[in-house]
Amino acid sequence: MNRRTFLQTTGIGSLTALAAQAAPQAKSIGLQLYTLRDDIGKQGIEKILAQVAQLGYKKVESFGYNGGKFFGKTPTEFRKLLIDNGLTAPSGHYLTGRSKAAKGDGLTNNWQRIVDDAAATGQEYVVIAYLMDDERKPDDYSQLYDQLNKGGEITRKAGLTLAYHNHDFEFTQKIANEKPYDLILKNTDPKLVKMEMDLYWITRAGESAADYFKRYPGRFPLWHVKDIANTPQHEFAEVGTGTMDFAALFKDAKKAGLKHYFVEQDVCKRPPLESIKISIDNIKAAKWG
Repeated sequence: MNRRTFLQTTGIGSLTALAAQAAPQAKSIGLQLYTLRDDIGKQGIEKILAQVAQLGYKKVESFGYNGGKFFGKTPTEFRKLLIDNGLTAPSGHYLTGRSKAAKGDGLTNNWQRIVDDAAATGQEYVVIAYLMDDERKPDDYSQLYDQLNKGGEITRKAGLTLAYHNHDFEFTQKIANEKPYDLILKNTDPKLVKMEMDLYWITRAGESAADYFKRYPGRFPLWHVKDIANTPQHEFAEVGTGTMDFAALFKDAKKAGLKHYFVEQDVCKRPPLESIKISIDNIKAAKWG
């Protein structure tokens, strides 16, 4: 190769590299479908997934798995609906199966079937979404650590990852002067049990997500992105309309080990489909995410 050819070749390569750096990367924004639970009940999952996709969401997180079905669909049927709408469901929410108030499939009941069905839909993560009031006693937590580790082993053998999603009680409650959230992190195998950080709830509890990312790097591959209204009630708000400093939080994404994030708004003051449109539009326009 002569000098002129070399310069031409390397010049083109440099321009291509610069162009790749300059081109904005399309954001792959997810939605926890619980936000639209009432709409799903009224319109059906088929219509809702179509509308979610039209708004620009690329991923969804499921909830309400029951008896081998997602929103009344078999894993195969649900996956086809996702594919038909250009969506994926990398994560799903499940319960422990321990509570008297929510008996059914969960971490302690038919977990292998849950994992198999989750895998059939294309999920990468199975998430314990919530602990009911009757499973928050000190003994309940002591049993939970082992249950999470055992469930995590089953999950890993299937090629998936188990995670735990927080609310505020894991920080406000104390067990032997320690927060349940800290105890879960300390007493579970980091290779088997990851965390889905709900940014609203940890902030609402007066804690720092950034502090946990620093103390447990790589442990938080999933986030729930939701905003806090600038009101005395600190209620849920559309992303980008409240007080959360998402730009600062997303600077720690690599440290946290972030793989997927999902918009969620537990309660909406306007029609939920309008709320999730505001949220995704604000994320698309933001420099973070």
